[in-house]
Amino acid sequence: MFENSVPNVSGLNHGNDVDSTVVNDVTNDDPQQRELLRVCRIGRAQGIKGEVNVWAFTDEPELRFAPGAVLADSAGHEYHIVRSRQFKKRWIILFEGIADRNAAEALNGIELFCDADDPDEMEDEEAWYPSDLIGLEVRLDPGFCERNHCDGTVTIAKVGDVLDGAAQSLLELKSIAASDANADANEHANEHEPMSVLVPFVEAIVPEIDLEHGYVSIDPPSGLLPDAMLDVAKKS
Repeated sequence: MFENSVPNVSGLNHGNDVDSTVVNDVTNDDPQQRELLRVCRIGRAQGIKGEVNVWAFTDEPELRFAPGAVLADSAGHEYHIVRSRQFKKRWIILFEGIADRNAAEALNGIELFCDADDPDEMEDEEAWYPSDLIGLEVRLDPGFCERNHCDGTVTIAKVGDVLDGAAQSLLELKSIAASDANADANEHANEHEPMSVLVPFVEAIVPEIDLEHGYVSIDPPSGLLPDAMLDVAKKS
């Protein structure tokens, strides 16, 4: 996803090599069937005054954990944030009504959520859920094809999964099988077991996401993709 200003924490951010983390979309079991985003998991108590350690699943915790912010567990119980601070790779948060260590320890393991943003707004801001990307066809970027004499209209793989990486999200690309549509049109189609490759989800490598037409374009640096995957799109 492209995000040239403030990252959109509602979904998966695709930026200019900035940190970004997959945020899983889930649906609550209440009658309203609200679409929710998993924001964090509460860990052990911190000290004796009710604070807890929190592990974030959002790429903009400063917003989600700001004093006054409200999160909810899967049952709909609300958690109001009184104060928060970052400590190494985790956050330390005080929730309203949690006054001592015993109360804090009782929260250990609880996952908290927030409402998903409006899909139309997310599209305008170029933000996506993992479920938007999984299953999309993978094609080679026109610029890459000009440099390497290949066909950018050919599907070389499909997005099999979206994973959390240390620095940014990763797309798992799974090679197409010989029985796929491209196999009839391209003698280089892979006839072996499908391969999987992890690709950083950053603009430099994934410059285009076209949900309407069901594909992403990639401009892979040398050595990122195996030759067998690239051969699918080679012009004869």
